[in-house]
Amino acid sequence: MARAFLVVMDSVGIGGAPDASAFYNGDLPDLGSNTLAHIAQACAEGRAEQGRTGPLHLPHLERLGLGAATRLASSVPLPGFDAKPTGLWGCAAEVSQGKDTPSGHWELAGLPVPWDWCYFPDTAPAFPGDLTDFVAQTAGTTGILGNCHASGTDIIARHGAAHVQNGQPICYTSADSVFQIAAHEESFGLERLLDLCRAVAPRLHEMKVGRVIARPFVGTADEGFTRTANRRDFAITPPAPVLTNWVQNAGQRVHAIGKIGDIFTMSGIDMLDKGPDAQLMQHLAQAIETAEDGSLTFANFVEFDSLYGHRRDIAGYARALEWFDAELGKLLVRLRPGDMLLLTADHGNDPSWPGTDHTREQVPVLIAGCGAGSIGPRAFVDVAASVAAHLNVAAQGPGRSFL
Repeated sequence: MARAFLVVMDSVGIGGAPDASAFYNGDLPDLGSNTLAHIAQACAEGRAEQGRTGPLHLPHLERLGLGAATRLASSVPLPGFDAKPTGLWGCAAEVSQGKDTPSGHWELAGLPVPWDWCYFPDTAPAFPGDLTDFVAQTAGTTGILGNCHASGTDIIARHGAAHVQNGQPICYTSADSVFQIAAHEESFGLERLLDLCRAVAPRLHEMKVGRVIARPFVGTADEGFTRTANRRDFAITPPAPVLTNWVQNAGQRVHAIGKIGDIFTMSGIDMLDKGPDAQLMQHLAQAIETAEDGSLTFANFVEFDSLYGHRRDIAGYARALEWFDAELGKLLVRLRPGDMLLLTADHGNDPSWPGTDHTREQVPVLIAGCGAGSIGPRAFVDVAASVAAHLNVAAQGPGRSFL
């Protein structure tokens, strides 16, 4: 019986979104952004030499069709990547009105977001007074810190010392539909932070804010503060069945790796493994060895986005891509006959682009184990339909299988 491995390379966009001009980083529209091509250009020109050197080298992704998919999606020059594809390849565009993690993943799982997300204004304060009063009351504090759009590392550097002293949670947002709460794991307490986020999430979800995110950190004012790996997302549950539910309801197993459990609030998920990307790669390798016939393994590798895209670190992003490609080569040779390994992304995050927000881009769709050739331009929802078809599970969304 077939198995499917759906792997999201978080933010590895390939440009060319038809509606990119309607999405912005500050005052600049995302038209012309291209995460992969701009990284490849920087590498070819010697502008990404920190911790690596030379042209961007992704031989396994290239052979699956990454270069061909990028050229199909966008006219932005892509140096190199001329290998003849050995897998199925294409690109996909999103219709949901958000360039964020839940929008991309829900749609890849077969469900376009059926509403407009709530976004907070880039003002100070950013949040309405009744909301901040509610958060402070729930936290048992006299107020909150932050109350603005901010980078997570910047805001804990700015308010960390005051937070440790007065105990008030640090609340901030971004261009995404999120409400983030940062707190010190020791002085405030990790479980207390998670309980706070869990308690306020329903209020934010009623407002159609996509996620409440716990952002724990450690350290001191003298030595500096550092975020830990104990982040937790409290997301809105999808309002209709998605790929994970389709598979589970058919009596087949669903294994989530990385952020997938948070994104789908464990809906349709039998087991979950979390950790940094290096550990997630080990979990994915183990799943390829042991996953049951008929099962779906759904993985997200987030560090392209969280560590390098938002921080506009081109060399770091290139290093992460080359690491991922090398690990991918080890996985491809371990696939069984009948397996599908589908690699895609949820949005872009061009590290050469002004600002720190995601970029509205098409994404690659690369498939190993199902033959070779172009699948052409597709919709995000076609990914779910195709995985369902491979697993012989009835699809309930609007997508069309490319198999």
